[in-house]
Amino acid sequence: MKIIKYKKGSKGIYKVELSNGIVLALYEDTILKFNLLLSKEILEKDLDKIKLYDLECEVYYVALESIKARFKSEFELKKLLERKEYPDEYINKALQRLKKEGYLNDREFARSYINNQMITTNHGPNRIERDLFDKKIDSNIISDELVLFTEGEQVNRINKLITKKINSNHNKGGNVLKQKIANDLNLLGYDSFIVNRILNNYDFSIDYELAEREYNKLYKRLSKKYSGKELELRIKQGLYLKGLKYEKREK
Repeated sequence: MKIIKYKKGSKGIYKVELSNGIVLALYEDTILKFNLLLSKEILEKDLDKIKLYDLECEVYYVALESIKARFKSEFELKKLLERKEYPDEYINKALQRLKKEGYLNDREFARSYINNQMITTNHGPNRIERDLFDKKIDSNIISDELVLFTEGEQVNRINKLITKKINSNHNKGGNVLKQKIANDLNLLGYDSFIVNRILNNYDFSIDYELAEREYNKLYKRLSKKYSGKELELRIKQGLYLKGLKYEKREK
C-alpha cells in the first residue's frame, strides 16, 4: 500500500489516502513518527502499529482540549477519559505527559479553584474544601492552598451575608431568624464557631411592628376558618414558627 494523497483537516488531523482505497485519519504526530510521506510504502503489519499509536495521540489531544476548555484535576480528567472508554494504558500515558508538560497540576488546579470560588460564589472554606476532596485533591495541597481564605476574609463575608439575609427575611425575627441565618451560612461552608460569634453581635430581639404586621396577616387568613381561642392559638403557632411573639398593647 502506498500513500497517494494527503488532506489536512482540523485539530492537527490529516486524512491519508492509500492506494488500496483505505483512508486513515491520523494526527500529525503519527505522520512524523512513522515518516508517512507521499509514495511511502506501508506494510500490512505496520498498519496496526500506526493505528495504535494514533489512538495514543487521540487520547492525549482529547485530554489536552478538555483541560484548555476548563482546568481540571487529575481525577476529573481521568474520569472523563474513562467515560470515553479509552484503554487504561493510554489514559495513564496521556496523564503523565500532560503533567510533565505542566498542563495537569493538582496544586495549580486547587489554587485556581479556590480563587474562582472566592470571586464568583458565596461559598465558605469548608464548602470549597469538600469540593476539592470530591475532586480527589490531596489533603496536604488543600490545606496549603486554603490559606488564601483567611479568617479575616471569612469575617468580612459573613458580615455581608448576615446583613443581606436579615434584609431579605422580612417576615422572621428572634431566634428563628438567627438560627436560619446560622444554618444557611453553615451550608455555605463557613466555620460555625466564627458564624455564631459574629451573630452574637447582632440584635435579634423581636421587632414589635414586624410582629404586629405578621399577626394581622395571619389573622386575616386564619379568621376565615377559625374563631375565638382556636384562632388565637393558630395565630400564636404561626408567629412562633417565624420567631415572633405579639401581645396587643393597651390603648
